[in-house]
Amino acid sequence: MITFIIIALISTIAQFAVSVNYNMVDYLPDDAPSIVAMDLMEKEFDEPIANARVMVRDVSITEASAYKDKLAAIGGVTSVTWLDDVMDIKTPVEMANQDTVESYYQDESALFSINIREGDEVEVTDKIYDLIGEENAISGEAVDTATSQKMAGKESLNAALLLVPIIIIILILSTSSWMEPLFFLTAIGVSVIINLGTNIFIGEISYVTQSVAPILQLAVSLDYAIFLLHSFSDYRKQVSDPKEAMQLAIKRSFPAIAASASTTFFGFMALTFMDFGIGADLGLNLVKGIVLSFISVIVFLPALTLMFYKWIDCTQHRPLVPSIKNIGKHVMKFRIPSLLLVFLLIVPAFLAQSETSFIYGTGEQPETTRAGADAAAIQEEYGENTPMALLVPNGDMAKEEELVQQLENLPNVSSVISYVNIVSSAIPPDYLEESTTEQFYSENYTRITLNTETGSEGEAAFSLIEDVRDTAETYYDDTHLLGESVTLYDMKRIVEEDNTVVNLLTVIAIAIVLLITFRSISIPAVLLLTIQSAVWFNLSVPYFMDSSLVYVGYLIISTVQLAATVDYGILFTETYQNLRKEMPAMEAIKKTIDDKIFAIFISASILSSVGFILSLTSSNPIVSSIGLLLGRGALLAFVMVVFVLPAMLVIFDRIIEKTTLRANFYKGKGK
Repeated sequence: MITFIIIALISTIAQFAVSVNYNMVDYLPDDAPSIVAMDLMEKEFDEPIANARVMVRDVSITEASAYKDKLAAIGGVTSVTWLDDVMDIKTPVEMANQDTVESYYQDESALFSINIREGDEVEVTDKIYDLIGEENAISGEAVDTATSQKMAGKESLNAALLLVPIIIIILILSTSSWMEPLFFLTAIGVSVIINLGTNIFIGEISYVTQSVAPILQLAVSLDYAIFLLHSFSDYRKQVSDPKEAMQLAIKRSFPAIAASASTTFFGFMALTFMDFGIGADLGLNLVKGIVLSFISVIVFLPALTLMFYKWIDCTQHRPLVPSIKNIGKHVMKFRIPSLLLVFLLIVPAFLAQSETSFIYGTGEQPETTRAGADAAAIQEEYGENTPMALLVPNGDMAKEEELVQQLENLPNVSSVISYVNIVSSAIPPDYLEESTTEQFYSENYTRITLNTETGSEGEAAFSLIEDVRDTAETYYDDTHLLGESVTLYDMKRIVEEDNTVVNLLTVIAIAIVLLITFRSISIPAVLLLTIQSAVWFNLSVPYFMDSSLVYVGYLIISTVQLAATVDYGILFTETYQNLRKEMPAMEAIKKTIDDKIFAIFISASILSSVGFILSLTSSNPIVSSIGLLLGRGALLAFVMVVFVLPAMLVIFDRIIEKTTLRANFYKGKGK
């Protein structure tokens, strides 16, 4: 008790020293083309690519120029690009190329492209908001990062404030003591705090991990505490000495807790094999959390319970939920329709989930937020725009001029900014001051900036990236392209490869655990088919609703749902196996449903509540997406375990008996 309390107190303080990373780009592999290009540009050029747009309404050309100076003067703003960088604003704008002018100034509103230094997003965007006021707008990658940073801590607190009372209510309904739920929450809560504190040894975690991991750990591992204390309660009725009752409870519940923790452990471990670092970041935290929860339940919870078990005795109450008798008999009436329905839907669901359209970035901010409303206002006035920078070897101005002309003719390219079309290919760069040429030329490379009319991702954006690369490679062997859309293009390619690896590893790892647990070939197949079907049904919903899904959420949930909800199947099948040694299959399955449906429902309702509350409280599309999928997935897994798994266990009873080591199934007469 003392050891755990001391570690928890240290961890509470230590968690504040763990830094949180809000930049998804940092989790791409170092050899990703966009990361290589980004590193090269930082080395070759001082001025980075724009990551935000600021729109100021009701200003003249002169007033807009003054605003540009004010923006540039804000600490943390490393560059500001506007109309005066591509033409002489002293000449009448009516005489200039109107497409160029309208990219920066139209209807007395000015649009500035700026770069905000990484790490300063919150401070800089706040200063820009103060400068431009409510009537003007700012949007972009840096603004999304700042919004996520501001909301993460506040939203995690809101989620916890909603979630803890709901979990307590669910647990009170499932126990016969007012105090027992506090013991569950204390044991798992301590392990969550220790997990957060031990992140100090990692040094940094992603904001996705910060938002999702603690709540997910709590929801997934509460079952361990429930298994142990329910077992302790049963032995208290048989043994007078509480210590002996606890020893027997640990002995009886240890295999179930170990099997449950193992499937979740190996499922989460699969995430660490992702090339995209966000999976490894979240996977490591969840694996650590499961281990700590397991230790806490086996070591800390028994000590806590034996010190304060009299509190449980003093706060006993009658069951608040009436027991439902013979529910197994009613459920088994639907066994054939349930199986037929699942077998009819499983192929369409599998095909649909593989055809879902995905978002690879954070997605759009809701228009109810300032960031979302500003992004919509800028897009309405100026359309979509995502800048890209192309680096090619310098030294051949004629080739450069040809390339720029080709790029200008590409669809969805609104303008190209380079030395040859902004200054002139007729003027040698050596004749001009460095301040004029440094944004275009470094010692080794030429930088060409493209303003595009696409969003940061999607078919048009990704197709344009391929067109730009193909065009550049017809002129140069050494080309590098970077920008938000290029990063998301790389993210798409990497996470699609990760998907196959992670799902395969998850299924193999859980299958091995189930094989060892049940000493059977057929039971792991039945359990995996049941839970994997629930995963496919869950992930097919966005396709049928014609909505896009954040890919990181899809990738994580396809592993998390399988790892977290297979426990329901384990609990159900273990009970059925034991009863099957004493009675015929149909009697055993009915009694299993009667005995375990409530326990599985409690577990599923906790996990589902966690998911839906995350979805409701988070304005971050990734976290919200994970929450919605988790909430829906837990309910689907419950339905599959209660209606489909029993039908499969009964129908394949003879196959299970023959493929299970020492099955010892009941051979007497009976239905």
